[in-house]
Amino acid sequence: MLVIRLTRKGKKNQPFFRVIVTDRRNPPKGGKPVEVLGYVDPLSKKKSLKKEKILYWLSMGAKPSITVHNLLVQEKIIEGKKVNVTKKSKKAPELTPEKTAEVPATPVEPEKPAEPAPELAPAPEEKLIEASKELSSPAEQPPGILRK
Repeated sequence: MLVIRLTRKGKKNQPFFRVIVTDRRNPPKGGKPVEVLGYVDPLSKKKSLKKEKILYWLSMGAKPSITVHNLLVQEKIIEGKKVNVTKKSKKAPELTPEKTAEVPATPVEPEKPAEPAPELAPAPEEKLIEASKELSSPAEQPPGILRK
């Protein structure tokens, strides 16, 4: 599946992004793009996008990333609303004391002692002894079984 996404170029603290068409499985910072569709320079606010090529790849089924979708809506290449982009938080959301006070405490019932399981009858030892006597001589043992 093809995607239209940004790939970062440039130097440290000087980002520069290319808008590319690539396979979804290619890594974001590497991999050979199918085609370069333009660039975005966030420092100087310059943008250059090939509108015809972008519309062609969208018609071929390429899915734009959320950031590229917002960029295409901003440049009026496609119609639609911008999508909110939120970063994943590394910390788990903590419960505040107000929220924990709202939750009613459920009474804990004491555990009932488990009923003992019915005992299974032990295997008859006589049959096991007879079976071991039958296989006691090496000539009678099936191949692949070694006895010590």
